[in-house]
Amino acid sequence: MGLFERYLSVWVALCIVAGVGFGLVIPGAFETLADLTVANVNIPIAIFIWVMIYPMMAQVDFSSIKDVGKKPKGLALTLVVNWLIKPFTMALLGWLFFRLIFADIVDPETATQYIAGMILLGVAPCTAMVFVWSQLTKGDANYTLVQVSINDVIMIFAFAPLAGWLLGISNITVPWDTLILSVLLYVLLPLMAGIITRKLLSKKQLNNFFRLTKPISISGLLGIVLLLFGFQAHTILANPLAILLIAIPLLIQTYGIFFIALYGAKLLKLPHNIAAPACMIGTSNFFELSVAVAISVFGLHSGAALATVVGVLVEVPVMLSLVWLMNKNRESWG
Repeated sequence: MGLFERYLSVWVALCIVAGVGFGLVIPGAFETLADLTVANVNIPIAIFIWVMIYPMMAQVDFSSIKDVGKKPKGLALTLVVNWLIKPFTMALLGWLFFRLIFADIVDPETATQYIAGMILLGVAPCTAMVFVWSQLTKGDANYTLVQVSINDVIMIFAFAPLAGWLLGISNITVPWDTLILSVLLYVLLPLMAGIITRKLLSKKQLNNFFRLTKPISISGLLGIVLLLFGFQAHTILANPLAILLIAIPLLIQTYGIFFIALYGAKLLKLPHNIAAPACMIGTSNFFELSVAVAISVFGLHSGAALATVVGVLVEVPVMLSLVWLMNKNRESWG
């Protein structure tokens, strides 16, 4: 495990602090970066997302899909959690907290934005960082590739319709063109670039490519975090209560989905190296896509964008705690 992966939570925390600090000290620079948009897509964010996602997408070996029938239980668990449970529990928690529990604290328009951000997080299963979580839990690397490959194929076709439907039933106007553009830009094109990379490079060259680009990919994540918290610096400090209110349902969702997946893994009697990545991919989110879509659809300083940024804040330390839990239970797994 490299330096970046070992101390990932430290680097993320430093980037959060640095982002907020820079956003307060040099707000003009971040306003300039925020204005660099094409077709509602923020260019600096898009660049960092590609820097992070492209090397990880190159790890996706679609030839592994032919082996999907060898261990179907773990894949079935991942797909059920990702597409039949998580999006709906996230939407339900958003509605429950911001329409009922926090109704006297948050005005209806802002509540709608927060719910939208949560929905975008819920319908985007992890496709990049899951390789890190799988590695940290000593998961089966080849099987993780199968899980990610199948999820990416489904996401190409399901993300926009599912997000649009859940946003629609939440009385949020659905900009279908932006949703579809986001899927093309942040899922389909990086996948195609990854496929081309695998075709052009030999196995040895590909391994060297992964070794060299891994720290670059993590740097892309850190760049995204720094920019997002710089963009939202004034909003975060002006209304820290909003961060707490958003974090509460997100924490419940993340831990709740993990234990649902964990129970399913126990029920299916999956081996630890299959159960660990299955639980991780079912629990974590493709927050890079969620952030990009929230910014494109609702605006850089919207409540929806803030909710997805809080998703970043919550997810990394929570996922590291779940990695610790899975590793602690390895010997007693059975």
